[in-house]
Amino acid sequence: MAGSNNAPHRDMMRSPLGRARGLGSARAGAAHWWAQRLTAVALVPLTLWFVCGVLRLHGAQQHDMVAWLSQPLPLVLMLALIVATFHHLQLGLQVVIEDYVHADGCRMASILALRAACVLLALACIISVLKLGL
Repeated sequence: MAGSNNAPHRDMMRSPLGRARGLGSARAGAAHWWAQRLTAVALVPLTLWFVCGVLRLHGAQQHDMVAWLSQPLPLVLMLALIVATFHHLQLGLQVVIEDYVHADGCRMASILALRAACVLLALACIISVLKLGL
């Protein structure tokens, strides 16, 4: 019979732990998990600050908003909000893709497209804020 090989499989001599190694480590997801939690914690005060700022500027003219955003603290906090938001978005959607896209090639392409989209959108937001604030 062509293609049938009765030679013992090399995994047969390995322990269950040896076969499981390399299939994923408990430590591999810990950094991702921590990053997602830290960005979530950072987003709480940043979002509250942003909402308060928007409510304070309700009805203001564009030059008032530009003057507010030209101050160092609002500019830095706005940039931090943008970075944390898009990083948190990317981490969360990556988990969804990893859970529900089963084809390896499609999963990798989706994750790369997601990262590229998040980076491009974050850069567009950062450039917009810097144009207004500087």
